[in-house]
Amino acid sequence: MNTRLSSGESGTIAMMRDSVRRFAQAELAPRVEEHDRDDRFHRYLWPKLGEMGLMGIMVPESEGGLGLGYPEHVVVLEELARICAAAAMSYGVHSSLVIDQLMRHASSDQRRRLLPGLLSGELVAAIAMTEAEAGSDLVGMRTRAHREGDRWLVNGSKLWITNAAEADVVLVYAKTDPAAGKRGITAFLAEKSQGGLHVNRKLDLWGMRGSGSAELVFEDCEVPPENVLGGVNEGVRVLMSGLDYERVIAAAQCVGIMQAALDLTLPYVRERRQFGQPIGEFQLMQGKIADMYTQTSAARAYVQLAAAAAQNGSLTRHDAAAAYLFAAEIATQVALQAMQALGANGYSNENSAQRLVRDAKLFEIGGGTAEVRRMLIGRELFTKGE
Repeated sequence: MNTRLSSGESGTIAMMRDSVRRFAQAELAPRVEEHDRDDRFHRYLWPKLGEMGLMGIMVPESEGGLGLGYPEHVVVLEELARICAAAAMSYGVHSSLVIDQLMRHASSDQRRRLLPGLLSGELVAAIAMTEAEAGSDLVGMRTRAHREGDRWLVNGSKLWITNAAEADVVLVYAKTDPAAGKRGITAFLAEKSQGGLHVNRKLDLWGMRGSGSAELVFEDCEVPPENVLGGVNEGVRVLMSGLDYERVIAAAQCVGIMQAALDLTLPYVRERRQFGQPIGEFQLMQGKIADMYTQTSAARAYVQLAAAAAQNGSLTRHDAAAAYLFAAEIATQVALQAMQALGANGYSNENSAQRLVRDAKLFEIGGGTAEVRRMLIGRELFTKGE
């Protein structure tokens, strides 16, 4: 059911939206509640996404990708999250946080060795930065790497790592010169097949169940020099180069959750009858769905604007953070309004409204908390005088 104002999407983007929507309905919808209940990773989805070319949506065709851009990528993420936010988040980590960083910083040899498996979905990728005592405080990380002969040895642990339970390739950040602070951090491409990389425990999350979140432990994890990404002690540069784009990617998933909330609410208020009439005829309910629609449309427009800016190189740090801040907080509100509209049915675990609330809340916490985003936006506007 289409309740949206036509966005004027180009033919390519409109076709992409329709294709991914049909794919998500066929492949994700029948299993979403099972994966949420059992906290089961969507490994079966990886080769299917690879076959469609979606793993390399922004990878040039010459390197096996589709050669598209951020406007198309946000549409893919929105439509996947509309059905299953956990699967969308896992896909976003793989396709954006890892593959996009490879395209920005990897050598031709690194791309030749790793891209085919990542693009086909044969391999699952994760990014390991967060630690128990180092979330937004990157310099506080304790994971270390030191050179020993013809290899690097990585030691430490990383927490809250999406895809970690299934990951074959992990983009891990470690201190290689602790005395240098943020200038002494290096990004490594650790491969599970090389040994020393273990899943210590799978995390029992409130939401985003099925995202494979786990704690990773590195015990003399061997990384060859050719798996250093972007240069020794250049890890912060690698990280920051993709951070603004990653915020836009995350914001798109929030829009998908909002649309899912509308998809759930509108049929219900038409069918549910109280006092002899559909509850959607009551003005208070009409006001609720009007607010949900308006907020969803506003968030989608901001995300699409940010994606277009990312594509043409004009995205500002404060707009990337603001799009994410707005979409994340609104997604929680819209999901809660869906639960409220459904009443007792919405509070039942047999209904997906509670899953939408659980999934939405993560985006106010993960990828830099809402508080950190506000601090960043305020600082950027203050220092730039805008």
